[in-house]
Amino acid sequence: MFTLKAARRSRTLVRSERGTALVEFAIMAPVFLLLLVGLIEVSRYAYYALLAANGVRAGAAYGSQNTISADDVLGMRTAAVADAQGFPGGIASFSATHLCYLSGTTTACPANGTPQSNWVYFVVVTASGTVNSLFRYPGIPQSIPISASATMRVASQ
Repeated sequence: MFTLKAARRSRTLVRSERGTALVEFAIMAPVFLLLLVGLIEVSRYAYYALLAANGVRAGAAYGSQNTISADDVLGMRTAAVADAQGFPGGIASFSATHLCYLSGTTTACPANGTPQSNWVYFVVVTASGTVNSLFRYPGIPQSIPISASATMRVASQ
């Protein structure tokens, strides 16, 4: 008799818990969906940041070939834009500058673009653009700026 009562109680308990998994799923599904969309957005921003970084690296690599290419800003921009294809809206701003070091301190670069033999000559390439998010989120801006910079030593001739 005791076993019959226990069996009835356990069947009643099992029947009363039917559907709880469906209710729990209905509560948690929006949370998981929000996390998934957030993960997609962060991944997109990371991808575009890598595109910008690779673009400026290509521009700096072009400019670091020799002192002649270090003065070719248009060539560095062309190399950067060609490597960063797929960046949404293209690269909005681009700059290429020179850095010169003499005995470990920053010095003004010579006007003719040809540093003396004991100088260390660098080219600095910087680019930036903006990436728009897929959805509008409350409290988060619709567009996020992305910028990248690369510095490479110019090879001596």
